[in-house]
Parts: sequence; C-alpha cells; structure tokens
Amino acid sequence: MSKRSHAARLAVLLSAAGWAAPAAAAAQAPDDSVPVVSLAEARRHAEEVDPAAVAARLQVETAARERRTAFTDLVTPRVNAATSYTRLSDPFFNFGTGEVSATSASATLQASYVLLGAGKFAELGRSRAAQQSAVASETATRFRTALATDAAYYAVLADRELARLAAERLRRAQEGFGLARVRVQAGEAIAPDSLQLLLEVNRARLGVLRSDSAVAVSRLRLGRQIGLSGPAEAAPVDSSAPPPLPLSQEAAVADLLAQGPEVQAARAAERRAQAVVGVRREGYLPYVTLDLLAAAYDVSFFPDALKRASLALTVNLPIWDGGQRELGVARARADRDVARAEREERERAAAQVMAEAYHGYGTAAAGMGLARVGVAVATENYRVQRARYREGATTILELLEAQGALTEAETQLVQARHATRLALARIEALLGRRLFAAAGTDSTTAETNP
Repeated sequence: MSKRSHAARLAVLLSAAGWAAPAAAAAQAPDDSVPVVSLAEARRHAEEVDPAAVAARLQVETAARERRTAFTDLVTPRVNAATSYTRLSDPFFNFGTGEVSATSASATLQASYVLLGAGKFAELGRSRAAQQSAVASETATRFRTALATDAAYYAVLADRELARLAAERLRRAQEGFGLARVRVQAGEAIAPDSLQLLLEVNRARLGVLRSDSAVAVSRLRLGRQIGLSGPAEAAPVDSSAPPPLPLSQEAAVADLLAQGPEVQAARAAERRAQAVVGVRREGYLPYVTLDLLAAAYDVSFFPDALKRASLALTVNLPIWDGGQRELGVARARADRDVARAEREERERAAAQVMAEAYHGYGTAAAGMGLARVGVAVATENYRVQRARYREGATTILELLEAQGALTEAETQLVQARHATRLALARIEALLGRRLFAAAGTDSTTAETNP
C-alpha cells in the first residue's frame, strides 16, 4: 500500500477521532448551578439531616426528660382528682346527707407518695446513666457522621482531580497523535505509529467519560450527605504537604482510651445497664406508701354536705409474682454482661484501631511526598521523550510509555492525597476532636495542583 493511501486512511481515522472530542470537552465544563460548600458547612449540614445524628439528638432530649421525670417522681406525690354524679330510678339512702334521695354526688382528691420501694431511687440512677449514655452516643454518632461527610467531600475533590488528569491525558494523546500524523505524512514515521497513538486517544477519551461519571456520582453523594436532592460541589482545600501529627502513637492511644467517643459510649452503656439491674433488684423490697384522701358527698354538684379526710400508711411486701421479677433481673444482668463485654472489647481494640489510623496517616503522607517526586520525574521524562520523538530520536513505544508513566504518577499523587485526608479524618473521629483546627490546616484555601 502506498504512502498516499496510508495518509488517506489516517485522515479518515483522525476525522472519526475528532467526532467525539466536543462531547468530552463539554463534560468538563463547570456547572454554575451546582452549589459549592466548604468542609465545615458540609459537616454542619450533615449533622442536621443525617438520620442517625437526628435520632441521637432526640435520644438525648428523651433521656433528659426521663431524668426530670424520675426526679419529680422522687420528690413529689402522685395526685388524682375524681368526681361522680349518680341518679337512680328509686330513692336510696345518701351517705353524704343522711337522707333518702334519688341522686348522689361525690368528689375526691387523693395524694399518694411512695416512701420506700417501687424502684424510685434506682430509677433516678438509671435515668442519670441513660442520659450520660445518650450524650456519649450522640457524640460518637456526630463524629461518625462527620467521617462519612469527610469521605464524601474528599471523594469529590479526588474525582474532580482525576477528571482533570484524564483531560490532560487526552490532550497529550491528541498532541502526540497530531505530531505522529505530520511525521507519517512527511515520510519520517510509519503508519502504525499514528494508529497506536490513535488507540491511546480513544483510551484517553474513555478515561474522560469514566472520570466525568465518577465526578457526577460523587457530587450526588455529597449532596445527599448534606441534605440536598441534587449534586453539591466541594470547595478546594489546602493540598500542601501534610504536617506531622501533634501527638505520638502512645499518646493517641491514651487519649482514645480516656475520651474517645466510641469508648465513652461503651462505658456509658455499661453504666446504664448496671443501673437497670439496680431497678430490677428493688422489686424485692417492700413498698411503703403514704396516702392522703379528701372526699366530699352530697346530692348535687358541688358536694359539701359531708366531708371526710383520711391518712393511710401502707406496707406492701411482694412475695411471688409468677417469676416475672426474677426474669426481669436475669434479663437485666444479661444485658449488663453484654454491655461490659462490648466495653472491654472497645478498650482492647483501642491500640489496634489507633495504630491502623496513625500508621495509615504516616504511610499516606510519605506516599504523598514520594508521589510528588514521581510526578516531577515522569513530567521531565515525558518532556524529553516528546522532544526526542519530534526529532526522530526515539520510538513511539517509548513516547507512549512516558505518557502512561506520567498519568500513573499523577494518579498516585491524587490517591495519596485522598488517603492522607481520610486517615486524618479517621484519627479525629476516633479521638473526638480536631487536631489541626487551631492551626488552620482545615480551612478552605485554594488547592494547589501538582
């Protein structure tokens, strides 16, 4: 086949390749209608709409109300008022008036206070433990929500950066394809060179479509996380070299054991379960109740013909209720033992989970530094290979290898940056506090491209 026919085939292929270029470029166009949120705003909105966080807050409110109710029941009597009016077909002796009448009316006011028993004191302790458990669980849930929000937020940044790299790869492939086409038409290269670069162009276009799809999905995920029905865009954050952690691994483990939200929640759950056992055990104590009754009787409203008052001290000793009391104690003890086992497991796992997060941050930070060097080396190698190919001093395979190495190095840098951010978010979620908030490393500043 002649060089002219080769050139004609290449022109057709180039025309077909350029047919899809506008679609890929359009996919990269920014959408001004997508709201942009900062990391702090995303965390705040997620706490407001996340079902787990909402349930945890309501549980705290319910536990506080339970404690107020238990305290009120401890210091105040139970009061009940009742009135009745009766009309019979035949007259009868009315106790209130001492006469025969067809109607009668009565009104009573009863106050009852339990002096001992009924689990009042134990219930107050249980409600206090339940409130502490709800507060600890709410804190743990809040940081779990923040961790999920951070993951969604950083995924948008990573996918957007990968989309930029995919567009750069397509640009380099199209530039190389144009260069190869000129060299083939000039007789300085063979036709397969252009075909191999055309294949790289098509692969790069497919990469652009995949990266754009990933960006669309991650934006929708972030929008869902913060309570939107549509997508949300993540504002750029500082992408400089990550600073070293302000505490050692041993200090981080000690901090986790002392005030980690998950550990605190497990301990509070154990205290609540222990308090329930105390409530069940009070069922074996006698009930000592003081009752005050004031009553009035007459033939019509409002009764005042006869008034009576009574004061009664009642002692009730529960002996056997069919085993329900023993069953309640057994169930409460079982729940307490389970809560204790969970608390012990949390404490045993503290060193492991912190070591994973701590070393994960160190490894990702080191990988980020190495990836920056790799990008610099790959960029220079690609520049040299492109210049050498333009001069005919190297082969198309070496140029393609340099292009692939640059794309892989840039991708590794994005992945290392993403892993570093997630590792730091994991450590902060375990400790229940921000490590670099005071230093401003969590602020939304302009992101630096590699």
